[in-house]
Amino acid sequence: MTYTEDMVANSQDNLLDHVDARTNLAGTNKMEILLFSLGSGEKFGINVFKVKEVSNAGKITRTPNMPNGVDGIISLRGHVMPVLNLAKFMNLEPAEKHQTMMVAEYSTHTLGFLVESVDRIIRVDWDKVRATEGMLSDKGALITAITELPDGTLVSILDVEQILANAFGEDVVGNVERVESEHNLSIFFVDDSMVARRKIAEVLDKMGVKYIQATNGNEAWERLRAMADTAQAGGASLHDQIQVILTDAEMPEMDGYVLTQNIKADRRFDGIPVVMHSSLSSDANRAMGQRVGVDYYVSKFDSIVLSSTLRPLLT
Repeated sequence: MTYTEDMVANSQDNLLDHVDARTNLAGTNKMEILLFSLGSGEKFGINVFKVKEVSNAGKITRTPNMPNGVDGIISLRGHVMPVLNLAKFMNLEPAEKHQTMMVAEYSTHTLGFLVESVDRIIRVDWDKVRATEGMLSDKGALITAITELPDGTLVSILDVEQILANAFGEDVVGNVERVESEHNLSIFFVDDSMVARRKIAEVLDKMGVKYIQATNGNEAWERLRAMADTAQAGGASLHDQIQVILTDAEMPEMDGYVLTQNIKADRRFDGIPVVMHSSLSSDANRAMGQRVGVDYYVSKFDSIVLSSTLRPLLT
């Protein structure tokens, strides 16, 4: 799908028309990315599920004490939202005048991303997406993964969680109650975002629960299979080692839907619930999770909701 100037104004309908088709991606290890540019000649991408619409940038109202990179606020059909200048966040020279705004939904929050232009929607295989953690560049911390187009062009996929943490600060973990149990409780969790892993670990530390973590679905599945093999060889129950598996939805190499599908197809994981913890909070994403067997779906990042979901599963 290619975005022309005429299509920008009607992009909300264009994106919504693809919701059912995208729901069918569950378990295929594929994702759809909206490509865009910031005027530097580089190509960037964002998961289409995060984008509600693309519109011409309207009048932005500047307000006092806005964080660096936040140009102000805008009212769109009665909803007031912050507007972030992505070129500033990526340490690129911002264009003198931005014409295009991507309206994104992150968990329960809506915000605008100013870009130079949007290009088209592409479908990619997650196993063709590579994580960039540890990448030494001024933009590396804000890019969660890289993929390659058929013509060899590299696409940098944004880490929206890190961008929002830089702009507005990380979510504060609230007063999480400790879990009282006579058993050694452990959770296996996987997330490609450093911010998310840090916050999840903070919640579990406050709950007094041990944890094992992984940075993408493929790594998680390899480690989980190894744990299952060891438990099986020793005649032990895997449930005695881990009580819950907590997974992100979108991750390089293998997404959370395929990971869940693999877990549910292996009888050795019977009795271990899978909780999907994702910033993709729409009904369509919840439906995708249900389709592959996700037991519980929690939107990022509310520490009280996360801990209250996990607590009754820790037995």
